[in-house]
Amino acid sequence: MLRVGLTGGIGAGKSEVSKRLAAQGAVVIDADMIAREVVAPGTDGLAAVIDTFGPEVLGPDGELDQIRLGDMVFTDKQRLATLNAIVHPRVGERMRELEERAGPGSVVVHDVPLIAENGLASAYDLVVVVDVPPRIQLDRLVRLRGMTREQAQARMTAQASREQRLAIADIVVDNSGSLAELDRQAGELWSELRRRALIAATGEATA
Repeated sequence: MLRVGLTGGIGAGKSEVSKRLAAQGAVVIDADMIAREVVAPGTDGLAAVIDTFGPEVLGPDGELDQIRLGDMVFTDKQRLATLNAIVHPRVGERMRELEERAGPGSVVVHDVPLIAENGLASAYDLVVVVDVPPRIQLDRLVRLRGMTREQAQARMTAQASREQRLAIADIVVDNSGSLAELDRQAGELWSELRRRALIAATGEATA
């Protein structure tokens, strides 16, 4: 099994890369998706969030209001650390369960936004960073996700810097171009991951 950490700043397009790897045959474990699952209605995770931050974090449908909660924590490092202490252990446990189900020769891609922030690079066989300039991140968050510039900037500031992410990268995917270019890079990435997985499984290098 080859364990890959896939990361990138908010708005960089990490999910687009993970989708393409999944289509090629990777076992993708999406931390963001699991993070939503562990605070879904009826979970002990949601109960802990409500106990800590108050019932105002709920939307009218009983679901966690991610935008409202984000506004509360992304400008307050202590509150963000408190939220992470609730969510991250639950996410980690679920990710381990999913990884154990993958076959021994699999390429398992952990789609995790905070690898640099939480010092997790050494937990993977290699780290892939999806990279774009900050101005492109900001534009995508405002234009595609409907955030204000202030909301987008707060979320970007709460994460590691571009330089910190690139410092832990074994492979960098530049997603500042077209989707066709991303397709090409994702294909090359998959070939490289399969090559490394084969080496890990057999101990033999391939041409």
